[in-house]
Amino acid sequence: MGAEAGEPSSFLSLSAAFSYGVASMAMVFVNKAVLMQYANSMTLLTLQQIATALLIHFGQGLRMSKRKDFSLANAKKLLPVSLFYNANVGFALASLKGVNIPMYIAIKRLTPLAVLVGGCIRGKGKPPTQVTLSVICTAAGVLIAALGDFSFDLYGYCMAITSVFFQVTMYLVLVEKSGAEDGLSSVDLMFYNSLLSLPFLFFLIIATGEFPHSLSVLSEKTVSLSFSVILLVSLVMGIVLNFTMFWCTIVNSALTTTIVGVLKGVVSTTLGFVLLGGVEVHALNVTGLVINTFGGVWYSYAKYMQKKKIPRKIERDEESRGHK
Repeated sequence: MGAEAGEPSSFLSLSAAFSYGVASMAMVFVNKAVLMQYANSMTLLTLQQIATALLIHFGQGLRMSKRKDFSLANAKKLLPVSLFYNANVGFALASLKGVNIPMYIAIKRLTPLAVLVGGCIRGKGKPPTQVTLSVICTAAGVLIAALGDFSFDLYGYCMAITSVFFQVTMYLVLVEKSGAEDGLSSVDLMFYNSLLSLPFLFFLIIATGEFPHSLSVLSEKTVSLSFSVILLVSLVMGIVLNFTMFWCTIVNSALTTTIVGVLKGVVSTTLGFVLLGGVEVHALNVTGLVINTFGGVWYSYAKYMQKKKIPRKIERDEESRGHK
């Protein structure tokens, strides 16, 4: 993890982005498969966090992973990250119980809209025209697709939209800032996040009534070998996704993580129509999803071009200063 401390190489940056894209795409389908048989989403998230904490703890003992010693000061700084992370994943899992995968991904593509709104609120100024138009295109695609969604679930839609808010406007920015300022690695962030999450999650599963009923249901379900395998894969993928998300955000940026999330949705949307029971197709729904996907790709291109122009502008500014 030492590479994360300095300026990352192009290969490292690409590896982090690609790993996060693959893990994120796989996790959507794995979680959907589990929740189709086991509806207790908050208990599932709690199990994933316990598995993460135990793996890192015992991994360090066996010298398979390396992390800094626990610090109360770092824990206080990272508490908001943990709270927003759990809000993001908790609402996302709740939405997957009622929303089909193509529509879930389409709604999650509204993350750039949240970034745009958040930027305006913080007084960051007017974004480039292409960025604004691509975000409008993405949002319009969601609205059109929703009108043709035979399995429309208002509760699921609300949960997914709330997840978008927590993911972008708070969580990714906080992770990028915390990792960069405090010199924490992906493993450090994962460990703090999982430990700080557990009291919050235990309170939630008790307050919502999931516990202890969810454990009795889980013990009944694990009799099935197929469910046990899917659950185990979900726990492992939860760890992999956490690591790659923190890694991508620290090595690259919150923006890169958002763009990767948008682009991997193109493949996920296509697979979502045929996997895990598929989706009943409606012309309006497909049209909206195509518009939404196009908007997502357009946004990614616009942000990439915007980022490329910034070094050139800095270079020109330095040259003009040198001539004075």
